[in-house]
Amino acid sequence: MREKVTVVGSGFVGTMVAQRIAEKRLADCVLLDIVEGIPQGKALDIIQSASLEGFDCVVTGTNDPALMAGSRIVVVTAGFPRTPGMSRDDLAAKNGAVVTSVVDNIRTYAPQSIIIMVTNPLDVMTHLALVRSGFPAARVMGMGGVLDTARYTAFLARELGVSIKDVNALVLGSHGDSMVPVESCTTVKGIPIDHFIKKERREEIIERTRQGGAEIVNLLKTGSAWHAPSASTTVMVEAILADSKRLVPVSAFVQGEYGIDQTYIGVPVILGASGVEKICEIPLAEEELTALRRSAAVSRAAFNTLNRS
Repeated sequence: MREKVTVVGSGFVGTMVAQRIAEKRLADCVLLDIVEGIPQGKALDIIQSASLEGFDCVVTGTNDPALMAGSRIVVVTAGFPRTPGMSRDDLAAKNGAVVTSVVDNIRTYAPQSIIIMVTNPLDVMTHLALVRSGFPAARVMGMGGVLDTARYTAFLARELGVSIKDVNALVLGSHGDSMVPVESCTTVKGIPIDHFIKKERREEIIERTRQGGAEIVNLLKTGSAWHAPSASTTVMVEAILADSKRLVPVSAFVQGEYGIDQTYIGVPVILGASGVEKICEIPLAEEELTALRRSAAVSRAAFNTLNRS
């Protein structure tokens, strides 16, 4: 019997997560949305590609949250997207109500599931999901760090003209303007990045990484990224379903690690069958640790503001 994953939200990100899960033959997938017809139509479209892509996974579109029952993982993509000029923090009040409703359904119909939050502002919404669900922190996480690291890696590989397979990078911190690309962990085939790129140019690439989502929003005008976010989410889904113990940066509930407490922030974790199995404390340069703590303070303040409203 195959595993079951529910994806809440049938926009571009949610639909592509469902498609990737099916094409990778990871699990049967429920695509859930409040808009009638949209998840059903998109699920049917994915299923009609099954013979061409060679998968037998079932994708079901629905408006009924009861169909998430038995899901091993629930991916939450539902919410309002950013528009040009809108910060991630501007989204908190709008998407807080959406996430609250979604998590109430998860708690009712899939109480043993693992929640992967994709809705922005990601760290704040993940913290809200933890509080609202009452789940153990190991079963509530956010996607941001995988995506931020993917963007950073892509920019570095293009700058250097090398295979992306040879670039190893790590981005920690809040999924937003205060994210922390960790230069001390960034190498090309094990060679430190400062051997290849001067500091001034590295800082430009880091800034582009921080603005990676906003750059796409500004180009699209009416939407936000979906290819890289869906791929990043699927990496996490696969690590959990396969119990592969991958070390990846995700938004996790930090309780003392890195001198940070009671906050969702992007940190390296071991991801396996039970969710976040371990938060890894890696050595950071002093300025990197300071930046990570500053980023955590931004995330905590944003959640506290939402929590008081």
